[in-house]
Amino acid sequence: MTATADAPDTAHEIHITREYDAPLAQVWAAWTDPAQLAQWWGPRGFSITTSQRDLRPGGSWTYVMHGPDGTDWPNFTRYHAVEPGARLVYDHGASSADATPLFRVTVEFRALGARTELDMRMAFSSAQALAASRAVIKSANGNSTWDRLAEHVEKQTTRKEIFVINRSVDAPIETVFDMWTTPEHVAVWLPPTGFTMEFRRVDIRTGGHGFHSMTSEQFTMYGRFDYLEVRRPDLLRYTQSFADAEERVTRHPGAPVWPEQMLTTVTLASEGTGQTRVTVRTESTASATPEEMAAFVQERAGMTKGWTGSLDKLEQVLTTQAV
Repeated sequence: MTATADAPDTAHEIHITREYDAPLAQVWAAWTDPAQLAQWWGPRGFSITTSQRDLRPGGSWTYVMHGPDGTDWPNFTRYHAVEPGARLVYDHGASSADATPLFRVTVEFRALGARTELDMRMAFSSAQALAASRAVIKSANGNSTWDRLAEHVEKQTTRKEIFVINRSVDAPIETVFDMWTTPEHVAVWLPPTGFTMEFRRVDIRTGGHGFHSMTSEQFTMYGRFDYLEVRRPDLLRYTQSFADAEERVTRHPGAPVWPEQMLTTVTLASEGTGQTRVTVRTESTASATPEEMAAFVQERAGMTKGWTGSLDKLEQVLTTQAV
């Protein structure tokens, strides 16, 4: 999945655009087949149980969303437009047929050759309602829903298990690219919360390498970066491995079955005025065993938490620079 330029949100509307590495028919099926919806709908860590779904104008979808803490959230969706392979319009956020929905959603599907563009608008009754829902979406990591969709269609297309996370930041693309390629900046925002990072050696360019340490109050761990492609201003591809103090490749210090090497692709895309969407895609290399792949899939919620903390720090650094 890559990011595309989203139009700026209006006072009453959230606008989200994504591109998926799958044909339109496959993305449409993921949205309209209840069995597939159960594989990706909702924030990371949530699951759903559908009791009924009638996909037609005037039809409805009744389901329960199960939170990671065990809380159940009844949901009722009313469809207003269903144009196969092209468009859905529905009211969302009601707990029952008699409850008032929170907002109206319009989703448009567009074929881009073998890929698909998803254009979604969520319209609220007021700016206040939008602000309240935006806070809920952020606290529940609601945008990870569209990351999970990317993972779902990727697995259908290539059989690969991947991890995806997106974030829009208030900075131009050139500035954000510098944040990913200037070692002193990377060392500030990339490490997990509670760790400090030091590059012992680094050359962030196509064909370059890096060796770093991350230190907490309890221990120090080491890692290697191998930069496969660095293309200003929109792309980085690198592999990452854990290492010992002598740069020898080792296993994750707390997870011995974690894959020995991971491949990460970072895509940047301008959106709106002075904003950039960051898309991070991570997968194991071909050498991973089934046990290692299972560990990777199991840890995607933890990866979301870790990357969320890092991207929060990235935004803080960008804000400080803008002052």
